[in-house]
Amino acid sequence: MFTVVIVGRPNVGKSTLFNRMIKSDTKLKAITDKFPGVTRDINYGVARFDNAEFNVVDTGGFFLEDKIEDIIHRQMLEQIEMVISDADLIIHLLDGKEGLLPDDIETARKLRQTGKKIFWVVNKIDDPSKLNRMYEFFSIGTDELIPVSAVTGYGFEELINKIIEIIPETPQTKNSQEFIPKIAIVGRPNVGKSTIINALLGKKRMIVSPVPGTTRDAVDSLCTYYGKKYLIIDTGGIKRLSYYKKDIEASTFVEKLSYFKALKSIQEAHICIVVMDAADGIVNQDQKIVGMVTEQKKGLIILLNKWDLIQPEERDRKVRYFADEIKRKLWFIDYAPYLTVSAIDKRRLTKIFPLIDQILEEYKKRVSTAELNKLFNEKLKDVILPSSGKELKFYYITQVSIEPPTFVVFVNDDLAVKQHHIKFLEKLIRETFNFKFTPINIKLKKRK
Repeated sequence: MFTVVIVGRPNVGKSTLFNRMIKSDTKLKAITDKFPGVTRDINYGVARFDNAEFNVVDTGGFFLEDKIEDIIHRQMLEQIEMVISDADLIIHLLDGKEGLLPDDIETARKLRQTGKKIFWVVNKIDDPSKLNRMYEFFSIGTDELIPVSAVTGYGFEELINKIIEIIPETPQTKNSQEFIPKIAIVGRPNVGKSTIINALLGKKRMIVSPVPGTTRDAVDSLCTYYGKKYLIIDTGGIKRLSYYKKDIEASTFVEKLSYFKALKSIQEAHICIVVMDAADGIVNQDQKIVGMVTEQKKGLIILLNKWDLIQPEERDRKVRYFADEIKRKLWFIDYAPYLTVSAIDKRRLTKIFPLIDQILEEYKKRVSTAELNKLFNEKLKDVILPSSGKELKFYYITQVSIEPPTFVVFVNDDLAVKQHHIKFLEKLIRETFNFKFTPINIKLKKRK
């Protein structure tokens, strides 16, 4: 996904702009304060505007190398440089109230050396009467300055529109003969992700260690199974999100960067395989990782790894136990298949490939409007769905997109449609058109 990185001197308003961009993404909300240097770590979020989505990265204050006086600030600079290397667009945020400083000019020079696309944005321009504050910033060496106020929102819509304009369209690969599905392997640290990939590849491609966090970056490997190619993406272990607290130490940056790269791998994948430790059972963090995948509407397979550690006489009972646990703890992905596997003795690992193929087939499936409305007429004509207030009526349905299959239902009152109505429709569509393992989207539209 397209990535925007916000950099600038301390206290120019980076975190305030970041928070405005990500809006309701409160889990990743940055801490703001008038005291310079409050943001000492990197914050990540996803901005969503109309049909556009992009990653946003908030950085700590950009210190120049010759002004770094302690190890924390040196680490901050290293972190920022690492994040910038992944950026598609850099926003160099400037302080319209304080004016242009020599550090701004030097920072701009260093940013140009990256070869990245840069927007020079002047913050704290609260209304048109403050636009005269911008003139001195042209000496930074740009023909275009973008005025905003991160606090009031002045100029914010124009900034977002400029970002959306340069986001490239996603390549349409579904009809290409070169299409290779991307399969992201995700999970907590030390659940055996790299060992599984090594077993699938038949060679020691990934570093395997009992020390959690060995894999810190996303690594791609091409895997061939019966002539079909699959791009397998190994990701760093996704830890708890507690490191988004204010008192975070800079030393946890590597873990946080690993989380961000894992999130990007999920966004770019067609199917995600969530690996869990069968000996531990389904823990809180497993639920959160599955939630990350479902939020991105990706195909999903659950692997309960380390089945070799379960005693043979216990395995039948454990299978029943996990079936109940998945229904209870992962009720929101009742469509997702699961397997018990062992990366050590390669037990049932190759069964994932037929599942991948089936999910991909369903993920790209289209159903004609005529077939959908035939289902509506047959199944919903005489069905009265309980609702509060006036009678709820469903008029017709159409599929508007694939990957995942997305349906729009026209109703007389979209606000009267509740979650149980959506689940009823979803079950009907799944059973009738064999959408067994793929996520599907159902959207509502009020007919005028």
